[in-house]
Amino acid sequence: MSNPTQQDQRVLPGNEQVGDRRTQQQIDASNWLPITADRKAKWYYSAFHNVTAVVGAGVLGLPYAMSQIGWVPGMVVLILSWLITFYSFWQLIELHEIVPGKRFDRYPELGQHCFGPKLGYWIVMPQQLIVQVASGIVYCVTGGKSLKKFFELLMPAWGDYRTTYFILFFICLQFGISQAPNFNSLKGVSLLAALMSIGYASIAFVASTIQGVNHRENVTYGIRSSTLAGQIFDLLNGCGTIAFAFAGHSVALEIQATIPSTPEKPSKHAMWKGVVVAYVVVAFCYLSVSLSGYWAYGSHVEDDVLISLDKPAWLIAAANFMVFIHVIGSYQIFSMPVFDQIEQYLVENRGFTPGLPLRIIARSLYVAAAGFVAMCIPFFGGLLGLFGGLVFASTSFFMPCIMWIVTQKPKAFSFHWISSWISIVIGVLLAVLSPIGGARTIIMAAKTYKLFS
Repeated sequence: MSNPTQQDQRVLPGNEQVGDRRTQQQIDASNWLPITADRKAKWYYSAFHNVTAVVGAGVLGLPYAMSQIGWVPGMVVLILSWLITFYSFWQLIELHEIVPGKRFDRYPELGQHCFGPKLGYWIVMPQQLIVQVASGIVYCVTGGKSLKKFFELLMPAWGDYRTTYFILFFICLQFGISQAPNFNSLKGVSLLAALMSIGYASIAFVASTIQGVNHRENVTYGIRSSTLAGQIFDLLNGCGTIAFAFAGHSVALEIQATIPSTPEKPSKHAMWKGVVVAYVVVAFCYLSVSLSGYWAYGSHVEDDVLISLDKPAWLIAAANFMVFIHVIGSYQIFSMPVFDQIEQYLVENRGFTPGLPLRIIARSLYVAAAGFVAMCIPFFGGLLGLFGGLVFASTSFFMPCIMWIVTQKPKAFSFHWISSWISIVIGVLLAVLSPIGGARTIIMAAKTYKLFS
């Protein structure tokens, strides 16, 4: 993102050439940057991208979150989260072109409109960046663990290698795929990833159901922890895990920016159609996996439900490989706005020339940095709770609602006023409380973890 102070600069008399040069540079950058370079996306591109963004590592942790919270509270939190984030998604889509003739192509740009050029930028940008970087780290971990499980089931000798090596292989793939110039060039990757998410969710549902029917004699459904303190921490971490499962809002405006828009046919119609399709898929995946996984394994379910599944080996291996393919696409969807931010800063603020060398170097450095962190701290369950509570709750649950209240000023006690405030209260509670549980899970796991194991 460009620095907010730069956007406020005015061209003084005698500096017209400097101002023209800067304006032309920004135009050239806009035609090259990944978010704004190609605005020819179809509505179904939005569906692919949003399924890939929303359904990912989060769905695999839902049965574990259910085991931390319990049947009834778990279902209430899950369904309420679906409703709130579906509503806040609609708000973001409507706000994308709330000013006639202008498009807010990036989340921080909308923040600047709502809260002011400087304050809005620094409120939104850090949170969005943490969401996207954290997602990339977690997807590296998920991809590595899923690939390791695939080999353990089909070629046990390969499964003896450290998880670090499989994460490293995932990172190496991303070095190449990350050179895709923009969102629309990822449509094939995104479609494949979306299909994989439906595939492994279906396998997890069917395999868990079969497991539950045939081997459910010793399953218990009590709260996972036996102590009061443990139950409280698990409750907080479970809520953070569910919050992470609805993280697609941080890339919503960037995806919508790729859709063409005219006064007669604004982009919000095509974007909303894609989001509705995506959220139907989300409902199927989340409910089927969370219910069947918790029902089959109870309080002993793993933090990645596919790790709990063992038979038939070939089917579970296929599901894990589908997860691996899916998170390759998810990583790209969340990383593209980060690439855009890095490249925009380097071109507009540091004077670098747009081109392939800049893209290769900048993106490769980011992929390497995120991958290094993933190899150092692959605590999957704890990462979901910690990151989910810190920033995912904000960008998905209550930030769009605050922006809606600020810009639209709904009447007190109207539908949008009540809905927005309910979302804000729930989102703030998630943001404040759930990181505590996630941090505890990481601390507990770190006691037995060896670096690069």
